[in-house]
Amino acid sequence: MLRLTWTQPEDLAAHALAAARLDGVDVVDLEAELVAAGGALEAPASGATPERGSDALRAVATRVTTQACARPRPQALLDAEPDAWEAMALVPTALPVAPGLDDRLRGAWLGRAIGCLVGKPVEKIPRAGIRAIAEATGRWPVRGYFTEAGLPDDVAAAWPWNRRSRPTSLDGVIDGMPEDDDLNFAVLALVAQERHGDALTTDDIARLWLEQLPAGRIFTAERIALRNLLAGEEPDVAAEVANPFVDWIGALIRADAYGWAHPGDAATAARLAVADARLTHRRAGVHGAACMAGAAAAAVAGATPAEAIEVGLACVPARSRLADAVRLGRDLAASDLDDEAAIDVLHERYGELHWVHVLHNAAVIALAAIRGADDLGHAVGLAVAAGWDTDSVGATVGGLVGAQGTAAIPAHLAEPIRGIYRTTLAGFDGIAFDELADRTLALAQVPA
Repeated sequence: MLRLTWTQPEDLAAHALAAARLDGVDVVDLEAELVAAGGALEAPASGATPERGSDALRAVATRVTTQACARPRPQALLDAEPDAWEAMALVPTALPVAPGLDDRLRGAWLGRAIGCLVGKPVEKIPRAGIRAIAEATGRWPVRGYFTEAGLPDDVAAAWPWNRRSRPTSLDGVIDGMPEDDDLNFAVLALVAQERHGDALTTDDIARLWLEQLPAGRIFTAERIALRNLLAGEEPDVAAEVANPFVDWIGALIRADAYGWAHPGDAATAARLAVADARLTHRRAGVHGAACMAGAAAAAVAGATPAEAIEVGLACVPARSRLADAVRLGRDLAASDLDDEAAIDVLHERYGELHWVHVLHNAAVIALAAIRGADDLGHAVGLAVAAGWDTDSVGATVGGLVGAQGTAAIPAHLAEPIRGIYRTTLAGFDGIAFDELADRTLALAQVPA
């Protein structure tokens, strides 16, 4: 039986109800309807329950999901969180581009790959499990790639690893950067800008995805939006039809390359990231993309990670939940709390959210990038140890810290990747990160 994740009606309904409640929408009647049909209010963390629901349950769940997503959000939320770029009405300050852009772009691409690969084997593993695995193998605190060597059977059984990632992503077996959506989307953002420049639209992203993206390589909001496109929905509403994941992290992970192609120009980077994000996300999900695109633009211009995070904050509405989360991560980074205590605060604040939600992950990115600004291993290790979307936060943090230049990339983390990316994206399998950096530099239109 194929239980494709993030698409099963009986599983989407609980996510849709949770999202509505977080937005302040009354869905008590829909909850009762779902439960009466035999459905569950607890959303599956991994994306799909193991057994197919009855046809009757699936019909009710489909109706509940559609209605929960379509119910109007409170006006106060909409006022605080506009998500069309024009409505956001933000003008982030442009930064001068320091010499050495070529090297910083190489560091950003490679740092993103390293951070993703550190977090890849423990994706979906909670914080306690990550620590148990790392401690049992002598890799705590996390400062680099995970290993199975010396892992006791009971620990492995208690915290089953991601089966797809283990053969390619552990210390000793890494041979190039294995495929991951966190890198695929960076490549596609590069392609989108090569084709359309600063005139890029949401429609352009939709066409590119239909042409290039295997459905099995995308998840959550992206999978729903692609389904909606195939069902005949227009790109400007594909995010809104029965999509419980509009505030999750998917758009954030697609944003870096917009900043890299616009060093110092956070406004344009954020505007393009919003155009991309609105195919799949709304509100906090869109703001996560704008924030990280702006931060990436600042980082490759020569800003420190702390300075880049401030630029990213200037790219999102100040009263938004995303801004609150990033400010919390920033403030914790500057606090006297040690790393574990700082993560404790984030879990106390956001622990009820699904592990793919954007808010706590954005807070972790700010905390880890600032705390680990002088040590990429510390930065990505802290991001991964937080225990939410480990590969995605590791990737974004790695890009921000790596953007300080290739000298910031430890050799023991760079060498296993061998400078290449393995992917199913047509025409890109085995591409060198140096080539991706060169193509990004060609878009930047400023001296290297």
